[in-house]
Amino acid sequence: MAKRDYYDVLGVQKNSSEDDIKKAFRNLAKENHPDKNPGDQQAEKRFKEISEAYETLKDSQSRSAYDQFGHAASQGGMGGSGFGGFNANFTGSMSDIFEDIFGEFTGRRSGQRSRSNTQKRGADLRAEMEIDLKDAYFGTSEQLNINGNVGCDDCNSSGASKGSDRVQCQNCGGSGTVRAQQGFFTLERTCSVCSGNGSVIQNPCRSCGGSGRVRKNRKLSVNIPTGVGDGTRIRLSGEGEAGENGGPNGDLYVFLSIRPDNFFKRNESDVLCEIPIDFITATLGGEMEVPSPDGKKLRISIPESCQNGRQFRLKGKGMPVLQSKRFGDLYVQIHVEVPKNLNSKQKTVLKNFSTLHSKDTNPETTSYLKKLGSLFK
Repeated sequence: MAKRDYYDVLGVQKNSSEDDIKKAFRNLAKENHPDKNPGDQQAEKRFKEISEAYETLKDSQSRSAYDQFGHAASQGGMGGSGFGGFNANFTGSMSDIFEDIFGEFTGRRSGQRSRSNTQKRGADLRAEMEIDLKDAYFGTSEQLNINGNVGCDDCNSSGASKGSDRVQCQNCGGSGTVRAQQGFFTLERTCSVCSGNGSVIQNPCRSCGGSGRVRKNRKLSVNIPTGVGDGTRIRLSGEGEAGENGGPNGDLYVFLSIRPDNFFKRNESDVLCEIPIDFITATLGGEMEVPSPDGKKLRISIPESCQNGRQFRLKGKGMPVLQSKRFGDLYVQIHVEVPKNLNSKQKTVLKNFSTLHSKDTNPETTSYLKKLGSLFK
């Protein structure tokens, strides 16, 4: 039976890149791997065909010869010894790829080897914390409750009860892996007895069940610097979950959020404060007290004829800039309040005032009425 075209075997085009060919091989090899299809002779046959195709197309020199001469290039008939065709003794990048693929079944990845008492870093933890704007201004220290795995004190994180220790796994001889013949392949799997550690615990610690870790609630003090904002991340090194087999602890990441404030709206280091003033002060001018983020009172001068929405900038009176000695600005926005619930005497005064005002008193209103009049002529 004639061999299939190698490009068709991998499902790629002849102009495909090396990365595309490598990706196609990985996917097909995983799908047809004998370990995934035990006893399936067709899958084993496809796996061999896929491997043979990739062995030729992965190398630019052998791929060029294949493009010129087809399958004859690997049969030694085109001069020299050819390119050897399929060989079960993979080397170089081929073995690296197989290591990646088989790692899915053996619990390992390329570059890793099972060894006795493999140390694993503990998992990182995430916590959320909400603080007031004032705390973000001055900085503070907050208590945080954390629930996670910590090292077992009773066995000093070894997993073995007192007077006991780990012994070499008899199933794998301490290597952490076992080998099995699968067709023409010798496959290496993680030892099911010691889970790849290469050793087992004869008398597990009763407190942790041999894991070397126990779940526990902890209280931590978190120092919050000045100038933090929504989404600021604080890293507490080594305060995550305990590692396995004496491995290092993970880290704790605290994400901050700022509670809405009664007076201020924040934009990074700048803050906005809206204050209401009566229309008399807006018309004649005056002075107003305004709050600042540090809790102090500030006084600003309101000029005559102050319009609604006008902003006053108080430089350097905003929030501190994180990890800096600089400060943002405080913006005070005026909201002119129209009087309500007037008595008859007050209404009479305003009506009298309306008969006295000139075009210059309300220039915007005068301009608007003029434009409106011209629109409907």
